Amino acid sequence: MVWDASGNLYGTTYFSGSIANPGPGVVFELKHGATGWTEHLLNSGDGNPAAGLIRDKRGNLYGTTQTGGARESGDVFELIYSNGRWTRKILYTFCPAGKCNDGDWPEAGLIFDAAGNAYGTTYYGGVYGYGTVFELIRGNGTWTEKVLHSFNHDGKDGVNPSSRVIFDAAGNLYGTTQQGGTGSGPYCLDGCGVVFELSPGPKGTWSRKILHNFNENAGDGADPQAGLIFDKAGSLYGTTGHGGAYGYGTVFKLVSNNGKWTEGIQHSFGGAPDGALPFGDLILDKAGNLYGTTAAGGANSSCGLGCGTVFEITP
Repeated sequence: MVWDASGNLYGTTYFSGSIANPGPGVVFELKHGATGWTEHLLNSGDGNPAAGLIRDKRGNLYGTTQTGGARESGDVFELIYSNGRWTRKILYTFCPAGKCNDGDWPEAGLIFDAAGNAYGTTYYGGVYGYGTVFELIRGNGTWTEKVLHSFNHDGKDGVNPSSRVIFDAAGNLYGTTQQGGTGSGPYCLDGCGVVFELSPGPKGTWSRKILHNFNENAGDGADPQAGLIFDKAGSLYGTTGHGGAYGYGTVFKLVSNNGKWTEGIQHSFGGAPDGALPFGDLILDKAGNLYGTTAAGGANSSCGLGCGTVFEITP
């Protein structure tokens, strides 16, 4: 969810309509009034948004759809507000993997740089078919896509990024891939995933560096599906959906020392009554406490493995 200046909330749903006959996803607004919250549907497109939205300084909303678009491989859209109405504009349409090298199936949301250009990831596509990090460059009313990195299934690189990227103060990008890397384990079909950094270079080039290879067989996490966050000291935090001491996922921390990053497990989820399978992003409060959710586990056993939890991790 994302706020506007008036305290209204905006978000997305993957489907619309009934369970028996689902339709495309929607963008919705929750407007707060004297009698509570009222939902308004801003847009019902032709795709399925799997991620949240971001806002620019003018109040326009931006997001991605995992599927749909002119080539059924997802798109990047903008919702423009004017005279009480929202108008949807397609900024870029992705191409099926194998037919183009631009990216396919964006599962994550976007992030802006200082110039207003947008950055994101695609789960598939690129030169090798295993996902991309892309930039959408803002022009005079147009947007141009540039692939910053194509993930390669070579046993070293990450593959299949399902999370957003974040910037540091120097303009480097950081993110995770769900698979790939050198690790192995029960939930690691093609590697256990990696944490990566992309650094801008001369003439618009970007170089990729692997900061950490997850390795479930060594007690590490596996299958990171969420993005990263920084603390004030520049350390990175994230979650893995599986692995750890009990196999149900972890919260991890990466600390940099003279250019070398060292990982430490902050918590290994144990399953009910603890949480299990943390697939979502974390948030950090001013005191350094971490908050997140798990898709399973918890004290309520009516959902098999548990119905999930909201958790806090204190330093």
